[in-house]
Amino acid sequence: MSDDAAHVVVELAKRGKLVVGEPYFAPGVPLVIDRKGSGEARSGDLAVVDQNRRRARLQRVLGRANDIEAVLEGLLVHTGARTDFEPYDLPDPSLEGRVDLRDLTTFTIDPETAKDFDDALSIREEPEGLRAWVHIADVSAFVPAGSPLDRGAAERSFTTYVPGRAAPMLPPELADDRCSLRPYEDRVTVTVELPPTGTPSIYRSVIRSDARLTYGQAERREAAPDIAEALELTDRLTAAMRERRFARGALRIETPEIAFEFDGHGRVGRAWKESEPTAHRLVEELMIAANEAVAELLSSRRRAALYRVHERPGPTAIELLVAKLADLRVPTPPVPEHLSPAAAAGVAAAASELVMEYVKRSHRGAEAFPALVLRSLKQARYHSENLGHSGLASPAYCHFTSPIRRYPDLVVHRALLRELGLSDDPGPADLEALAEHTSAREREAAQIEYLADEICLAWLLEDELFERGWDAEWEGEVVGLIGAGLFVRFGEVFEGFLPSRRLGGDFFEPNALGTALAGRRGGGTYRLGDEIAVRVEKVERAEGKVELAPRIGRDAAPRGAGNRNDASPSKT
Repeated sequence: MSDDAAHVVVELAKRGKLVVGEPYFAPGVPLVIDRKGSGEARSGDLAVVDQNRRRARLQRVLGRANDIEAVLEGLLVHTGARTDFEPYDLPDPSLEGRVDLRDLTTFTIDPETAKDFDDALSIREEPEGLRAWVHIADVSAFVPAGSPLDRGAAERSFTTYVPGRAAPMLPPELADDRCSLRPYEDRVTVTVELPPTGTPSIYRSVIRSDARLTYGQAERREAAPDIAEALELTDRLTAAMRERRFARGALRIETPEIAFEFDGHGRVGRAWKESEPTAHRLVEELMIAANEAVAELLSSRRRAALYRVHERPGPTAIELLVAKLADLRVPTPPVPEHLSPAAAAGVAAAASELVMEYVKRSHRGAEAFPALVLRSLKQARYHSENLGHSGLASPAYCHFTSPIRRYPDLVVHRALLRELGLSDDPGPADLEALAEHTSAREREAAQIEYLADEICLAWLLEDELFERGWDAEWEGEVVGLIGAGLFVRFGEVFEGFLPSRRLGGDFFEPNALGTALAGRRGGGTYRLGDEIAVRVEKVERAEGKVELAPRIGRDAAPRGAGNRNDASPSKT
């Protein structure tokens, strides 16, 4: 691993005869830069410097500090996500003993910007029904357990994605090429064969993908006739699988992601909410089925592995969730008098369905209300024992389908191959410690990805304010709250914090359920899901933070703030 912890991302500036680096992402004293090795570095450059010396030594220039892509690269360095790769040999895996599936019509479906293709699909109609094959890159054939590269991958644990770039878990030569299921090339895989009825088969294989489809192409069926026909069959199969999953009690929460486009000149061109493509559901259902098949095999034989677990929610948390939704006039499911953890999971699933139906019908609380449901649940994590997955209503679940970008999947591959008698790797010495490490690294990667989005949005917002003026008013919605103020989503994609001290006229504090900020002297109430007009007070680009204020010279109260009936389902 590299010593990036000793590196600091700075913006270079001239101070008389000195060149200094102002820490960009975190507060710190300016660093005097050693002129030796500074080369063509200029004021206004974003650079990585080594501070373990009297004068900081310039390591590399990332680009101009007013270029968003350079800033995102700097964020990956600053957070330690961007690291050097360990030395490795590139093996040439043997095809001996593998099931040859190269004549089977096979395709991948991924986002347009994807470079690493973990999974490929095949499907065929038979007299008994539809048979599907889920092919997963056999990364274990390239990364020997315990090798320096394997230890580095374990430390990283995940590929970290930020808009327009990624810090991969594995070297690009493996992630984007040798392990990636690229079209028209022989690739070694582990295949889960899902028959119309009966037990899935799992084996090592070799495939040759016939097509690399984007989600858009898959939805529009822009493919050769045999691939288009396969997509129709896949759609039919996965629609039924999805309904069965929800029928057994899986959560229905949908949270659209924000997508970005750069303008090619160092700015964020636009941002938009991207709802889940229908084609993503084709892939998702088959990946869930493959993950369950592998987890079921391992758990039925009581084998230790890295299971993906999501424990049932606590009854008290679900009772509180229902009380909050009721207080916000959102429909709620009935709650048994004596609520067991199993019953609590059922109530949570029913609440998720009612919330999504209400949000779509009322166009209110699209972020705030699903977030209430999610916060009432326990956090999914990795564990050395199978504890089930409540959110999917699955008795056995693991992550198996993305070994290029998730280390737990690689651990599961090795456990599976060991169980099938195809590997003599003894497995990690301490699975419990590895489960804790990968769970922590997952949270860290998610936080970096969230911060990257917030930084991009802050840049875009500044550009929009330059066009509209800083006194521009925005229609927003309260999506969260704490004692200090409100979190407001505005302009479709932006989010900012409105301090309660700016509301004026009263002292505001959360109500007993935490669903609203209420004034002590009757100065108004601000509830989750309420509409509110705001203006931007301050933008901190490097931190991705936005501070808001009420609209100028007008009552800041949200629409319907004093009338609970305005939020009633019967009114929408």
